[in-house]
Amino acid sequence: MTLEEKLAQIVGFWEKEDGEAVAPLQGEFTVARGYADVTRHGLGHLTRVYGTRPVDPVERARWLWAEQRRLVRETRLGIPALVHEECLTGLAAWTAATFPTPLAWGAAWDPALVEQMAALVGQSMRTLGVHQGLAPVLDVIRDPRWGRVDECIAEDPYLIGTLGTAYVRGLQGAGVHATLKHFVGYSASQAGRNFAPVHAGPREVEDVLLVPFEMAVLDGGVRSVMHSYAEIDGVPVAADPTLLTGVLRDRWGFDGTVVADYFGVAFLHLLHRVAADLGDAAGQALAAGVDVELPTGDAYLDPLADAVRAGRVDEALVDRAVLRALEQKAELGLLDATFEDEPPTDVDLDSPAHRRVAARLAEQSVVLLGNDGTLPLAAPARVAVLGPNADRSAALFGCYSFVNHVLAHHPDVEQRLEAPTVRAALAAELPDAVVTYAPGCAVDDADTSGVAEAVALAAAADVAVVVVGDQAGLFGRGTVGEGCDRDDLELPGVQRALVEAVVATGTPVVLVLLTGRPYAIGWALDACAAVVQAFFPGEEGGQAVAGVLSGRVNPSGRLPVSLPRSAGAQPFSYLHPLLGGDGDVTNLASTPVLPFGHGLSYTSFTRTGLTVDPDPRTDGTVTARVRVTNTGTRAGADVVQLYAHDVLAPVTRPVAQLVGYHRVELEPGQSVEVELVVPTVRLAFTDRSGRRVVEPGDVDLWVGPSCAVRETTCRTTLTGDVHVVTTADPRLTAAHVR
Repeated sequence: MTLEEKLAQIVGFWEKEDGEAVAPLQGEFTVARGYADVTRHGLGHLTRVYGTRPVDPVERARWLWAEQRRLVRETRLGIPALVHEECLTGLAAWTAATFPTPLAWGAAWDPALVEQMAALVGQSMRTLGVHQGLAPVLDVIRDPRWGRVDECIAEDPYLIGTLGTAYVRGLQGAGVHATLKHFVGYSASQAGRNFAPVHAGPREVEDVLLVPFEMAVLDGGVRSVMHSYAEIDGVPVAADPTLLTGVLRDRWGFDGTVVADYFGVAFLHLLHRVAADLGDAAGQALAAGVDVELPTGDAYLDPLADAVRAGRVDEALVDRAVLRALEQKAELGLLDATFEDEPPTDVDLDSPAHRRVAARLAEQSVVLLGNDGTLPLAAPARVAVLGPNADRSAALFGCYSFVNHVLAHHPDVEQRLEAPTVRAALAAELPDAVVTYAPGCAVDDADTSGVAEAVALAAAADVAVVVVGDQAGLFGRGTVGEGCDRDDLELPGVQRALVEAVVATGTPVVLVLLTGRPYAIGWALDACAAVVQAFFPGEEGGQAVAGVLSGRVNPSGRLPVSLPRSAGAQPFSYLHPLLGGDGDVTNLASTPVLPFGHGLSYTSFTRTGLTVDPDPRTDGTVTARVRVTNTGTRAGADVVQLYAHDVLAPVTRPVAQLVGYHRVELEPGQSVEVELVVPTVRLAFTDRSGRRVVEPGDVDLWVGPSCAVRETTCRTTLTGDVHVVTTADPRLTAAHVR
């Protein structure tokens, strides 16, 4: 291969039009070379063929097949391009199914269902000739002010790891390579600001931030990883061989491709200022272990070619990256592909199967935060449905949905995705009720002129359902999403004033939150008859919420993130040591309004008789058993949550740590024993010498309705020598129900 042919295989090309900006600083970049010129020697990746603008999938597939045939026939090496797309909430393409956002996956606590969803997404992508998906996001939530919280799964690394690994298995089982984002540390940014420096110490990186990535690599077999934009302690991850090679490849044995987050290589020069020019940036990224530059070859084409020829970058680094890129294409069958077959002509990207899984995941993810008995609604005669998110389908979708990520730039294009709003769904759910509606205010402005109409409708109703929350967007064009960070955690705009005005009417208020982050709503839990949290629940989300309100759906979601007390208490994690919580040493409270794992039901459960097999060893497992009983009058699902606390350790340990969980469906009066077999790795930590170890000693265990409630408890003692953790140790807790 010539140098030009090598470089062509480790870059992408993004065909975009003027005014399109769906990536950070995209408008600052201009393609110095046209498509025909860039592809003369072949091409590594085609970037977002379906997901850059609204295009008819069948017509675009016809173009793609023709382009792949051209690369096969008219370039010397005859290698097709690898096509990648965003797929965080489903394939980000026009008319494709849009599932709940990852924070809703976390609220559902159901890995098997997430795997089913990902398999359907992968099937759609493979049908259209897409080979790689840029998901899942495995960043651990550290600060809810950060705009990209809606892309994340949870604040607990084990919950993230299990759900993220399930997504990887589903997508790759359908023949599409998953890409872990964003390796690593991105979510721990200073003050919750996008791209801000990360000040995490090596123990936090090892014991919290790396954990879900390790699981997805070792247990999920993921084939691609995307580097983080972040710098950790002054070193940008894109130029850090300790992480991208030392941890990822040498320790974990990862042998797939590392791809750049969009423009991330160029940012080493433009934003981080650790590279003198783009050629220097390319050399640093290659040396660190970034194999493929996305979305375009800003650094890995001409600047890198010049640096190699001048002797500033060793061509052996290029060869290493090219070999990895070609091995990935071989795995996907691209090296032998001719594309002489016909492209698909009958494509259903939103089939009944897609919608069934979307509905089930949405229903399982709705969290009932508080309820005085008003829910489920008991056949009200008049229902006032109010609020800025009550009748907007865009309010059901996250930042990386096609609707909010791309269609927002094409306001004249039809959505062409059936997504009933909460207003429409509730009217269908309660056919005998008179449903009135007023938005009251917008999501994020200061106009209160519509509040009076909402108040009048509420005063004349039996119950008021007030639907508030977020509008997902990019770079300041939304209240949550990439580059849409917050410096407070109050509901955006004047939404709180709307809710309080409706509450003042005396009509019972059911507050529904359609958001991409948790907000500080302690005041609403005190004032409202019921509060329902739905994290961007997708195309079936309006009907899922309405089903919970009517009682057709028994809520079973559990909070995947603490419900914050205030912005001033951030960053906060339930994984805090003793001095990270409330106490006599400070006058300010940091304990959240509602804890991680909280969620109510229309039935009731008890968890009793927690026991542990005797004498667990540091290099073995802890087997715990608990009896769960549905003590209510209707069927429902409980999420059995097993927490642990290391009583004494050489470094401070969390007061609570999730070590296992399992969803169980129970009929009224039904009782089952749930056994959780916990690998001791779940209790591992980085000791003072920098080793990840499991030490002998006492461990408190408990099961309850959240991390904060010890409904049934026991203590066990790990015996044996200090166990140094290796990649051969099991990481996943097994569950058995009897």
